[in-house]
Parts: sequence; C-alpha cells; structure tokens
Amino acid sequence: MAPNVGYTLLDGRQASTDQLRGKVVMVSFWATDCAPCVQEMPQFVALHEKFKARGYETLAVAMRHDPPALVIRFAEQRRLPFGVVIDNTGAFAKGFDDVQVTPTTVLINQRGEIVQRSIGAPDFAALDALVEKLLAQT
Repeated sequence: MAPNVGYTLLDGRQASTDQLRGKVVMVSFWATDCAPCVQEMPQFVALHEKFKARGYETLAVAMRHDPPALVIRFAEQRRLPFGVVIDNTGAFAKGFDDVQVTPTTVLINQRGEIVQRSIGAPDFAALDALVEKLLAQT
C-alpha cells in the first residue's frame, strides 16, 4: 500500500496521499539538477494531459536538497499542469521507502496500492499502457 503522506503544493494547498484514493496516481521524485528528470518532464506532462479527465493525477515531488526557488521557477517556466511538492523535510521521500535516487517513479492504483516502482527514466510507452489498463478497472 502507498503510505499516507501529507504535503504542501506550490500554490500553498495542503493535502495527503490518502485524499487521492479513487484515482490512479503517478508520483515522480525528481530534482532540478537531475538531467534525466528534466528531460522526462515533458513526457509526464503529456501523460497527465492525456489521462487527467479520467481520474489520473500526477505529483512531482522535488527532493529535499532542491532549492525551493529553483523548483518554483522550473514549474512556472514549464507551466507544469500537475501538483508540485517541495519535500523540504524529506518526509515524503521517507514515507515512500526513503527514496534517495532521482528519477524514481511510483504508480498507485485507485485502491491506494503501489503497482509499479522504477528508478531511472521509465518506459513511457509501457507506462501509458499500464495507466490505460488501471483506469479501465473499476
């Protein structure tokens, strides 16, 4: 099961992962100084745009070491359409088995179960197919 972790989004809204139950959720642990993370962000945006109307959510969790000003500038310049979390205490990463490496991607189904966890750039074609499959399940 995915942990219940509280977080604050860049716009100041507070939430928790338990509030995302009923949705398929992609959690991407990334950093502005991680070249593969920056390179894959447009693909996360495309995936989010494709599935958001069907109950899909994306959380981009910036790692503890990432300066908040850089994260904010990155998100604004790229007009990221999904929730961006600055994990300044490391609690979010710790809750997900102490994520240390970026990029790390976690896919959670509607029941709150972790169905995939990958380190490094994901295979986006396979990820697209898996999200499609999960969203088709009720």
